[in-house]
Amino acid sequence: MTGWLDLEGKGALVVGAGGLGGATALSLAAAGMRTAVVDRDASTLDALAAKATEAGGRIVPLTADISTPEACRAVVADAVAAVGEPRAFVHAVGRNDRRPVLELGDADWESILTLNLSTAWWLGQEVGRRMVEQGAGRMVFVSSVSALLAHAHHAPYAATKGGINQLMRVMAREWAPHGITVNAVGPGYIETDLTRAYLDRDGHREQLESLVPARRLGVPEEIADAVTFLLSERARFITGQCLYIDGGRTLV
Repeated sequence: MTGWLDLEGKGALVVGAGGLGGATALSLAAAGMRTAVVDRDASTLDALAAKATEAGGRIVPLTADISTPEACRAVVADAVAAVGEPRAFVHAVGRNDRRPVLELGDADWESILTLNLSTAWWLGQEVGRRMVEQGAGRMVFVSSVSALLAHAHHAPYAATKGGINQLMRVMAREWAPHGITVNAVGPGYIETDLTRAYLDRDGHREQLESLVPARRLGVPEEIADAVTFLLSERARFITGQCLYIDGGRTLV
């Protein structure tokens, strides 16, 4: 039963159709939201839209490359045309490059910074402008436990996720008087289609499971449930927070 969330009929924009973004989009569509999803991979979007239809929901796929501020602003306009002004926004894009600091070049740093953090700024600013005009809205950015923990071989990724947390806190502070909440979720070790190949080699799965007090990895739906709650009216007095969904990883 999803009526208690009070999301039905409202517009949502989810950027990123991969594991966590895709699971969140399906959850929002199931809650009755008019949901637009942005990704550069048309096949991933089509598969996600088909899955939503099978479950009795609907997702509007929008194929776009969001690597420039102009592209980000344009895709927000496309989403508004497709599902109406967004009452919910989710930023769920990101990439990691698991190499030591001294092996990374300038282009590696710039590409991760652009995708993980600059797109959050460009999209968040544009959606925030519209939400301020409406006097209502909910935003959630996907951060990571890497924003807190000093994982080796995660430097650019960790820096961008720490930046996400501070960006959302400032947005939350500035936009709270306008009826807008801005939060983040910090997933721990989650098994997705993108991480499975890494987990299945060289004992990575067992190593990571040993670091989690719950002794298992998470699944995308566990992140999607939390994001859906934070976007709902039930979370209307929660803002500026990062909710770590990690099976206790940040406790040890």
